[in-house]
Amino acid sequence: MSSPLWAVLPGGIDDPAAPSGGNRYDRVVLSLLARDVHEVAIPGSWPSPGPAAQSALARALTDIPDKSDVLIDGLVACGVPSVLEPHARRLRLLVLVHLPLSDETGLPRSERDRLRALERRTLHLADTVIATSSPAALRISEMHGLSGVEVAAPGVEMAAAATPGPGGRRLLCVASVTHRKGQDLLVSALEQHLADLDWRCTFVGALREPVRHADPRITFTGPLAGADLDAAYAGADLFVLPSRAETYGMVVTEALARALPVVAAEVGGVPEALGRASDGRRPGVLIPPDDPSALAAALREWLTDPDLRDRWRTAARDRRQTLPTWAETARSLSDIIEGVPR
Repeated sequence: MSSPLWAVLPGGIDDPAAPSGGNRYDRVVLSLLARDVHEVAIPGSWPSPGPAAQSALARALTDIPDKSDVLIDGLVACGVPSVLEPHARRLRLLVLVHLPLSDETGLPRSERDRLRALERRTLHLADTVIATSSPAALRISEMHGLSGVEVAAPGVEMAAAATPGPGGRRLLCVASVTHRKGQDLLVSALEQHLADLDWRCTFVGALREPVRHADPRITFTGPLAGADLDAAYAGADLFVLPSRAETYGMVVTEALARALPVVAAEVGGVPEALGRASDGRRPGVLIPPDDPSALAAALREWLTDPDLRDRWRTAARDRRQTLPTWAETARSLSDIIEGVPR
Protein backbone atom coordinates (compact mmCIF):
# COMPACT_ATOMS: atom_id res chain seq x y z
CA MET A 1 0.00 0.00 0.00
CA SER A 2 1.43 3.37 -1.02
CA SER A 3 1.94 6.01 1.64
CA PRO A 4 -0.71 8.73 1.94
CA LEU A 5 -0.66 11.75 -0.33
CA TRP A 6 -1.62 15.22 0.83
CA ALA A 7 -3.24 17.34 -1.88
CA VAL A 8 -3.31 21.09 -1.27
CA LEU A 9 -5.91 22.73 -3.50
CA PRO A 10 -7.46 26.16 -4.01
CA GLY A 11 -10.73 26.75 -2.20
CA GLY A 12 -13.80 26.60 -4.39
CA ILE A 13 -12.45 23.75 -6.50
CA ASP A 14 -15.95 22.26 -6.69
CA ASP A 15 -17.82 25.55 -7.16
CA PRO A 16 -20.18 25.01 -10.14
CA ALA A 17 -20.31 28.77 -10.73
CA ALA A 18 -16.58 28.92 -11.47
CA PRO A 19 -15.56 25.78 -13.35
CA SER A 20 -12.06 25.55 -14.80
CA GLY A 21 -9.90 22.98 -16.52
CA GLY A 22 -7.44 23.05 -13.64
CA ASN A 23 -10.13 22.33 -11.07
CA ARG A 24 -11.53 19.49 -13.16
CA TYR A 25 -8.07 18.02 -13.65
CA ASP A 26 -7.39 18.06 -9.90
CA ARG A 27 -10.75 16.59 -8.99
CA VAL A 28 -10.76 13.76 -11.55
CA VAL A 29 -7.14 12.67 -11.16
CA LEU A 30 -7.19 12.68 -7.36
CA SER A 31 -10.29 10.46 -7.43
CA LEU A 32 -8.42 7.91 -9.56
CA LEU A 33 -5.12 7.71 -7.69
CA ALA A 34 -4.59 4.31 -6.09
CA ARG A 35 -3.55 5.69 -2.73
CA ASP A 36 -5.00 7.38 0.33
CA VAL A 37 -5.42 11.08 -0.53
CA HIS A 38 -5.92 13.72 2.16
CA GLU A 39 -7.32 16.87 0.57
CA VAL A 40 -6.74 20.31 2.04
CA ALA A 41 -8.61 23.18 0.36
CA ILE A 42 -7.24 26.66 1.08
CA PRO A 43 -9.72 29.51 0.57
CA GLY A 44 -8.34 32.80 -0.68
CA SER A 45 -7.70 34.96 -3.72
CA TRP A 46 -5.02 32.90 -5.42
CA PRO A 47 -2.33 33.44 -6.71
CA SER A 48 -2.17 36.71 -4.74
CA PRO A 49 -3.74 35.79 -1.39
CA GLY A 50 -4.14 38.04 1.59
CA PRO A 51 -2.62 37.44 5.05
CA ALA A 52 -5.53 35.23 6.21
CA ALA A 53 -5.17 32.87 3.25
CA GLN A 54 -1.40 32.69 3.65
CA SER A 55 -1.81 31.90 7.35
CA ALA A 56 -4.31 29.15 6.49
CA LEU A 57 -1.82 27.61 4.05
CA ALA A 58 0.99 27.83 6.60
CA ARG A 59 -1.16 26.08 9.21
CA ALA A 60 -2.18 23.38 6.77
CA LEU A 61 1.43 22.64 5.81
CA THR A 62 2.51 22.61 9.46
CA ASP A 63 -0.11 19.96 10.22
CA ILE A 64 1.24 17.59 7.54
CA PRO A 65 3.65 14.98 8.99
CA ASP A 66 7.36 15.05 8.13
CA LYS A 67 8.51 13.16 5.02
CA SER A 68 5.00 13.25 3.51
CA ASP A 69 4.35 13.56 -0.22
CA VAL A 70 2.49 16.84 -0.81
CA LEU A 71 0.95 17.56 -4.20
CA ILE A 72 0.17 21.26 -4.26
CA ASP A 73 -1.69 23.07 -7.02
CA GLY A 74 0.51 25.76 -8.56
CA LEU A 75 -2.25 28.32 -8.24
CA VAL A 76 -1.88 28.00 -4.47
CA ALA A 77 1.87 27.48 -4.29
CA CYS A 78 3.56 29.58 -6.93
CA GLY A 79 2.82 33.04 -5.56
CA VAL A 80 3.83 32.37 -1.93
CA PRO A 81 7.34 30.86 -1.76
CA SER A 82 7.90 32.38 1.68
CA VAL A 83 5.07 30.19 3.05
CA LEU A 84 6.58 27.05 1.52
CA GLU A 85 10.21 27.69 2.48
CA PRO A 86 9.95 26.51 6.13
CA HIS A 87 8.54 23.18 4.91
CA ALA A 88 10.67 22.52 1.84
CA ARG A 89 13.15 20.21 3.59
CA ARG A 90 10.77 18.28 5.80
CA LEU A 91 8.06 17.67 3.14
CA ARG A 92 8.34 16.30 -0.38
CA LEU A 93 6.74 19.04 -2.41
CA LEU A 94 5.31 18.26 -5.84
CA VAL A 95 4.01 21.40 -7.54
CA LEU A 96 1.45 20.93 -10.32
CA VAL A 97 1.56 23.94 -12.66
CA HIS A 98 -1.58 24.32 -14.74
CA LEU A 99 -0.51 27.74 -16.07
CA PRO A 100 2.63 29.75 -15.24
CA LEU A 101 1.43 32.76 -13.26
CA SER A 102 3.08 35.32 -15.52
CA ASP A 103 1.44 33.78 -18.61
CA GLU A 104 -1.95 35.13 -17.59
CA THR A 105 -2.71 37.71 -20.25
CA GLY A 106 -3.54 41.35 -19.68
CA LEU A 107 -1.16 41.79 -16.73
CA PRO A 108 1.03 44.91 -16.42
CA ARG A 109 4.70 44.16 -17.01
CA SER A 110 5.57 44.91 -13.39
CA GLU A 111 3.00 42.37 -12.19
CA ARG A 112 4.22 39.73 -14.65
CA ASP A 113 7.78 40.22 -13.45
CA ARG A 114 6.70 40.01 -9.81
CA LEU A 115 4.72 36.81 -10.32
CA ARG A 116 7.48 35.22 -12.40
CA ALA A 117 10.06 35.88 -9.67
CA LEU A 118 7.80 34.41 -6.99
CA GLU A 119 7.04 31.35 -9.10
CA ARG A 120 10.72 30.77 -9.81
CA ARG A 121 11.47 30.74 -6.06
CA THR A 122 8.62 28.30 -5.43
CA LEU A 123 9.54 25.87 -8.19
CA HIS A 124 13.17 25.74 -7.06
CA LEU A 125 11.88 24.67 -3.64
CA ALA A 126 9.94 21.74 -5.11
CA ASP A 127 11.21 18.18 -5.26
CA THR A 128 9.27 17.74 -8.50
CA VAL A 129 7.51 20.12 -10.87
CA ILE A 130 4.67 18.74 -12.99
CA ALA A 131 3.20 20.30 -16.13
CA THR A 132 0.15 19.30 -18.13
CA SER A 133 1.72 19.20 -21.60
CA SER A 134 5.14 18.81 -23.17
CA PRO A 135 5.22 22.42 -24.48
CA ALA A 136 4.24 23.67 -21.03
CA ALA A 137 7.03 21.63 -19.42
CA LEU A 138 9.55 23.08 -21.86
CA ARG A 139 8.35 26.63 -21.20
CA ILE A 140 8.52 26.18 -17.43
CA SER A 141 12.01 24.69 -17.73
CA GLU A 142 13.32 27.54 -19.87
CA MET A 143 11.55 30.28 -17.92
CA HIS A 144 12.80 29.17 -14.51
CA GLY A 145 16.08 27.39 -15.25
CA LEU A 146 14.76 23.96 -14.25
CA SER A 147 15.50 20.47 -15.47
CA GLY A 148 13.38 17.35 -15.23
CA VAL A 149 9.93 18.97 -15.33
CA GLU A 150 7.50 16.05 -15.54
CA VAL A 151 4.35 15.81 -17.70
CA ALA A 152 0.96 14.35 -16.82
CA ALA A 153 -1.32 15.35 -19.69
CA PRO A 154 -5.07 15.53 -19.08
CA GLY A 155 -7.39 12.76 -20.17
CA VAL A 156 -10.94 12.96 -21.41
CA GLU A 157 -14.18 11.04 -21.00
CA MET A 158 -15.64 9.57 -24.18
CA ALA A 159 -19.07 10.93 -25.11
CA ALA A 160 -21.68 10.38 -27.76
CA ALA A 161 -20.71 11.78 -31.14
CA ALA A 162 -22.54 14.95 -32.13
CA THR A 163 -24.82 14.77 -35.16
CA PRO A 164 -23.67 17.21 -37.86
CA GLY A 165 -26.13 19.86 -38.93
CA PRO A 166 -26.56 21.25 -42.45
CA GLY A 167 -24.06 23.94 -43.30
CA GLY A 168 -22.05 23.47 -40.10
CA ARG A 169 -23.50 26.74 -38.82
CA ARG A 170 -23.56 25.95 -35.08
CA LEU A 171 -20.34 27.22 -33.49
CA LEU A 172 -19.41 26.56 -29.85
CA CYS A 173 -16.78 27.98 -27.50
CA VAL A 174 -16.45 26.58 -23.97
CA ALA A 175 -14.14 28.52 -21.62
CA SER A 176 -14.31 31.02 -18.79
CA VAL A 177 -14.84 34.43 -20.37
CA THR A 178 -11.48 36.12 -19.87
CA HIS A 179 -8.93 38.03 -21.93
CA ARG A 180 -6.71 34.92 -22.06
CA LYS A 181 -9.43 32.77 -23.60
CA GLY A 182 -9.97 35.28 -26.42
CA GLN A 183 -13.76 35.34 -26.73
CA ASP A 184 -13.45 38.98 -27.82
CA LEU A 185 -11.43 37.83 -30.84
CA LEU A 186 -14.16 35.41 -31.89
CA VAL A 187 -16.89 38.03 -31.49
CA SER A 188 -14.82 40.44 -33.58
CA ALA A 189 -14.26 37.82 -36.29
CA LEU A 190 -17.96 37.00 -36.48
CA GLU A 191 -19.36 40.51 -36.40
CA GLN A 192 -16.76 42.27 -38.53
CA HIS A 193 -15.89 39.61 -41.10
CA LEU A 194 -18.67 37.01 -41.25
CA ALA A 195 -21.91 38.96 -40.93
CA ASP A 196 -22.90 37.87 -44.45
CA LEU A 197 -22.88 34.14 -43.62
CA ASP A 198 -25.35 31.86 -41.85
CA TRP A 199 -24.06 30.93 -38.38
CA ARG A 200 -24.83 31.11 -34.70
CA CYS A 201 -22.29 31.00 -31.90
CA THR A 202 -22.77 29.89 -28.30
CA PHE A 203 -20.28 30.85 -25.61
CA VAL A 204 -20.34 28.66 -22.50
CA GLY A 205 -18.36 29.73 -19.44
CA ALA A 206 -18.27 31.87 -16.34
CA LEU A 207 -18.61 35.56 -17.28
CA ARG A 208 -15.55 36.96 -15.57
CA GLU A 209 -15.17 39.75 -18.14
CA PRO A 210 -17.95 41.33 -20.22
CA VAL A 211 -17.72 40.96 -24.00
CA ARG A 212 -19.66 43.51 -26.03
CA HIS A 213 -21.59 42.23 -29.02
CA ALA A 214 -24.49 43.41 -31.14
CA ASP A 215 -25.34 40.36 -33.23
CA PRO A 216 -28.37 38.39 -31.90
CA ARG A 217 -26.82 35.19 -33.23
CA ILE A 218 -24.27 35.36 -30.40
CA THR A 219 -25.30 33.88 -27.03
CA PHE A 220 -23.44 33.80 -23.71
CA THR A 221 -24.97 31.14 -21.47
CA GLY A 222 -22.74 31.42 -18.40
CA PRO A 223 -21.27 28.21 -16.93
CA LEU A 224 -22.92 24.89 -17.75
CA ALA A 225 -22.30 21.42 -16.33
CA GLY A 226 -23.57 17.87 -16.58
CA ALA A 227 -26.44 17.27 -19.01
CA ASP A 228 -26.63 20.96 -19.92
CA LEU A 229 -22.99 21.03 -21.02
CA ASP A 230 -23.43 17.74 -22.87
CA ALA A 231 -26.37 19.25 -24.72
CA ALA A 232 -24.29 22.27 -25.73
CA TYR A 233 -21.66 20.00 -27.29
CA ALA A 234 -24.30 17.78 -28.88
CA GLY A 235 -25.91 20.82 -30.50
CA ALA A 236 -22.70 22.06 -32.09
CA ASP A 237 -21.03 21.52 -35.46
CA LEU A 238 -17.64 23.16 -34.84
CA PHE A 239 -15.69 23.93 -31.68
CA VAL A 240 -13.69 27.17 -31.54
CA LEU A 241 -10.99 28.05 -28.99
CA PRO A 242 -9.31 31.41 -29.74
CA SER A 243 -7.10 31.48 -26.61
CA ARG A 244 -4.16 33.84 -26.32
CA ALA A 245 -2.40 31.38 -23.98
CA GLU A 246 -3.15 27.77 -23.08
CA THR A 247 -1.02 25.08 -21.46
CA TYR A 248 -3.10 22.24 -22.92
CA GLY A 249 -6.73 23.02 -23.75
CA MET A 250 -8.85 20.28 -22.18
CA VAL A 251 -11.97 21.56 -23.96
CA VAL A 252 -10.31 20.68 -27.27
CA THR A 253 -10.23 16.98 -26.37
CA GLU A 254 -13.71 17.25 -24.86
CA ALA A 255 -14.92 18.48 -28.26
CA LEU A 256 -13.01 15.74 -30.09
CA ALA A 257 -14.58 13.16 -27.74
CA ARG A 258 -17.86 14.18 -29.44
CA ALA A 259 -16.21 13.99 -32.91
CA LEU A 260 -16.43 17.77 -33.28
CA PRO A 261 -13.78 19.40 -35.50
CA VAL A 262 -11.84 22.24 -33.88
CA VAL A 263 -10.56 25.67 -34.90
CA ALA A 264 -8.07 26.79 -32.27
CA ALA A 265 -5.21 29.21 -31.76
CA GLU A 266 -1.77 27.63 -32.03
CA VAL A 267 -0.60 28.31 -28.49
CA GLY A 268 1.03 26.21 -25.76
CA GLY A 269 -0.20 22.63 -25.63
CA VAL A 270 -3.19 23.10 -27.96
CA PRO A 271 -1.47 21.37 -30.92
CA GLU A 272 -0.77 18.41 -28.60
CA ALA A 273 -4.42 18.29 -27.52
CA LEU A 274 -5.74 18.60 -31.08
CA GLY A 275 -3.41 15.89 -32.34
CA ARG A 276 -3.83 14.21 -35.71
CA ALA A 277 -5.85 11.48 -37.35
CA SER A 278 -4.13 8.23 -38.27
CA ASP A 279 -3.43 9.57 -41.77
CA GLY A 280 -1.68 12.65 -40.35
CA ARG A 281 -4.47 15.13 -40.98
CA ARG A 282 -5.59 17.61 -38.34
CA PRO A 283 -9.20 17.29 -37.12
CA GLY A 284 -9.61 21.00 -37.80
CA VAL A 285 -7.07 23.78 -38.08
CA LEU A 286 -4.65 25.81 -35.96
CA ILE A 287 -4.48 29.57 -36.52
CA PRO A 288 -2.12 32.31 -35.32
CA PRO A 289 -3.08 33.66 -31.87
CA ASP A 290 -4.60 37.10 -31.36
CA ASP A 291 -5.55 37.36 -35.05
CA PRO A 292 -9.29 37.82 -35.68
CA SER A 293 -8.74 38.04 -39.45
CA ALA A 294 -7.07 34.62 -39.55
CA LEU A 295 -9.82 33.25 -37.32
CA ALA A 296 -12.48 34.68 -39.62
CA ALA A 297 -10.77 33.18 -42.69
CA ALA A 298 -10.74 29.71 -41.10
CA LEU A 299 -14.40 29.99 -40.12
CA ARG A 300 -15.41 31.26 -43.56
CA GLU A 301 -13.70 28.27 -45.15
CA TRP A 302 -15.59 25.93 -42.80
CA LEU A 303 -18.95 27.60 -43.44
CA THR A 304 -18.62 27.73 -47.23
CA ASP A 305 -16.78 24.51 -48.16
CA PRO A 306 -18.75 21.25 -47.71
CA ASP A 307 -15.77 19.11 -48.76
CA LEU A 308 -13.60 20.69 -46.08
CA ARG A 309 -16.31 20.04 -43.49
CA ASP A 310 -16.40 16.38 -44.50
CA ARG A 311 -12.60 16.07 -44.27
CA TRP A 312 -12.43 17.67 -40.84
CA ARG A 313 -15.30 15.56 -39.55
CA THR A 314 -13.65 12.38 -40.81
CA ALA A 315 -10.36 13.34 -39.13
CA ALA A 316 -12.21 14.21 -35.90
CA ARG A 317 -13.91 10.79 -35.82
CA ASP A 318 -10.52 9.15 -36.32
CA ARG A 319 -8.78 11.28 -33.66
CA ARG A 320 -11.65 10.48 -31.26
CA GLN A 321 -10.44 6.87 -31.12
CA THR A 322 -6.94 7.80 -29.87
CA LEU A 323 -7.71 10.39 -27.20
CA PRO A 324 -5.94 9.96 -23.84
CA THR A 325 -7.98 8.73 -20.87
CA TRP A 326 -8.10 10.00 -17.31
CA ALA A 327 -6.90 6.59 -16.15
CA GLU A 328 -3.72 7.16 -18.16
CA THR A 329 -3.32 10.59 -16.56
CA ALA A 330 -3.69 9.10 -13.08
CA ARG A 331 -1.10 6.40 -13.87
CA SER A 332 1.33 9.05 -15.14
CA LEU A 333 0.86 11.20 -12.06
CA SER A 334 1.17 8.18 -9.75
CA ASP A 335 4.43 7.16 -11.42
CA ILE A 336 5.75 10.70 -11.01
CA ILE A 337 4.83 10.78 -7.34
CA GLU A 338 6.39 7.37 -6.69
CA GLY A 339 9.56 8.50 -8.45
CA VAL A 340 10.25 11.37 -6.04
CA PRO A 341 13.55 10.59 -4.21
CA ARG A 342 12.95 9.46 -0.68
